[in-house]
Amino acid sequence: MNHADWPITPEAIAPFLIAVSLVELTPGPNMAYLAALSASEGRAAGLRAVAGITLGLTVYMLAAVFGVAELVAAIPLTYAVLHWCGVGYLLFLSWEAWRGAEETSPGHAAHADNAPFWRGLIANLLNPKAAVFYITLLPGFISADHAAIWVQALILGIVHIAVSVAVHLSIALGAARAGAVIATVGRGTHLRRGMALVIAAIAIWIAFTPTN
Repeated sequence: MNHADWPITPEAIAPFLIAVSLVELTPGPNMAYLAALSASEGRAAGLRAVAGITLGLTVYMLAAVFGVAELVAAIPLTYAVLHWCGVGYLLFLSWEAWRGAEETSPGHAAHADNAPFWRGLIANLLNPKAAVFYITLLPGFISADHAAIWVQALILGIVHIAVSVAVHLSIALGAARAGAVIATVGRGTHLRRGMALVIAAIAIWIAFTPTN
């Protein structure tokens, strides 16, 4: 196939993969939350949270592709409301984790508890920076000489989602193993309280991050 027939510019694939990989490997709210949750509640909870986070990212990716996210990010009040709702929600999760710290078995969430899924989803939907990420990153890898702009944006967005899933799964599985080891030495309560403090720290960090 001639390069001109590709839906996206072939030369943009490697730089885009490098860019999104660096973004996903940079410590942030999703990474810290997943690590803390998986270590304290086990692999099943971590995997459900990964599914929720992925769905949240997908919603913003699709919104960016079709222009909705750009509209949201352009309205200061909407952006600010989402920002502070996200901070409040993380503080609620921190309080909930601290309150349940006496449950010490890391696999106690292994039953059909979908709370981690919904928490991961809601936390991402209340993070308007995800919208800004797609709006600012995707245009730099789109060329007018190839497929329709929305098609190129959709392909690149799917690539980013795939990279994020790989990174998040690695974090969840690794943290779950570490949490199981810690629990065997009777530190489960400390682990859950540590999780609560980590989530609270994430909320404070987001609160003091500029919203523009």
